[in-house]
Amino acid sequence: MAAPQTVLPERATTPAHRDTNVLRWLTAYTVSLIGDSVYFVALGWSAQKAGGPTEVGLVMAAGALPRALLMLGGGVVADRFDPRRVILGSDTLRCILILAVAAGIALTAPALWILVTVALIFGAVDALFVPAVGALPSRITTPDQLARVTGMRSLSTRLGQIAGPPIGGMAMGVGGPAAAFTVAGLLIALSLPLLLTIRIRPVGASDAERPEPGTARKDLLDGLRYIRRHRLIGPLVVAGAVCELGLIGTLNVGMVLLNAERGWGPSGYGWIAGSFSAGAAASASLLAIAGWLPRAGLMMTGTLLVGCAGAASIALVPALWLTAVAAAVIGLCAGVFGSLNNALMQTAADPAYLGRVTSVVMLTMVGIAPLSYPLVGAAIGAWGAAPVFVGCGVVASLGAAIALASDAVRHAELPRQRG
Repeated sequence: MAAPQTVLPERATTPAHRDTNVLRWLTAYTVSLIGDSVYFVALGWSAQKAGGPTEVGLVMAAGALPRALLMLGGGVVADRFDPRRVILGSDTLRCILILAVAAGIALTAPALWILVTVALIFGAVDALFVPAVGALPSRITTPDQLARVTGMRSLSTRLGQIAGPPIGGMAMGVGGPAAAFTVAGLLIALSLPLLLTIRIRPVGASDAERPEPGTARKDLLDGLRYIRRHRLIGPLVVAGAVCELGLIGTLNVGMVLLNAERGWGPSGYGWIAGSFSAGAAASASLLAIAGWLPRAGLMMTGTLLVGCAGAASIALVPALWLTAVAAAVIGLCAGVFGSLNNALMQTAADPAYLGRVTSVVMLTMVGIAPLSYPLVGAAIGAWGAAPVFVGCGVVASLGAAIALASDAVRHAELPRQRG
């Protein structure tokens, strides 16, 4: 973890998709994400063996608490230290933790308290890992390539979500929870040698300066003030938070309940969820291939409005195949919005603040937005899916209104590529 960093020259000569430094990072990130997905499969099945449905929910929720509570602190750590080393350290800790659990479960049946403890520790380490991942792209490529890197990273995220559960299920079938945890730990371990070889770009004086001991609170407040005062990043963060609050409960909880209300069964839900993922993957591919889109601020806002309209109306669609098509459109729009939102923040932010910017964005996703889950569930139980979907779509559209109200967002552009 303390290996000296190699510094990139000031100007990159190759596009991100042909830059071996970026590709090493992307491969390491993808392998680590697949390991994460396998870990969650192993954790859920182990909890199911140790208890019932309530215990599964308890274990799966345990990791979210420290992740939400410590995320802002993780952003400070990512900005105060080399984010590559923070990623290396957190990945090493996660690997050791998962392999230790695998060894323990191989010797004895999984106990509920052990699984809760593992989930809590894993969530705390994740609070360091996630902001550092957000701070790293600006250190490994040039600003004109950040949009393409954002698309490539989104594709990696989708690949991890698609590949992880089948790999975890196969490992569970062959050797039980111990084998699944072992596979997860080994996958994360594979990312470590690649992370060690990543070269880091200089980002100016702030990269060399280290805050004096005892200034973590000041750094956190400085980061929050930086976001609030930034003409572009502030509205982007708020618009994204409102969008997540309106849509995430609808898409994650509401879709399940809508499927049950219509009687389409597990296969119907699979078609809907798969269509959404396909749309989101297509949007990530668009940005990864194109590397630049015109009038990025307006395009981001427009796709958000279309996605909100789709989410509001999807419960009014009577046929399964039409619902799947609508889900694909929503996924496409949500993917374009999310990718452009992230790319604009990456290019506009001072690299010295990117860890804290990422931590605030992720806090809205893992700490605030999930609060809508029980509200959406209770509302659908009381009034049915259609009015709740419409209401959530209207709430999410307020994010688009916030974005449109900002002159900086309306005129935001991605840097043009130099070659």
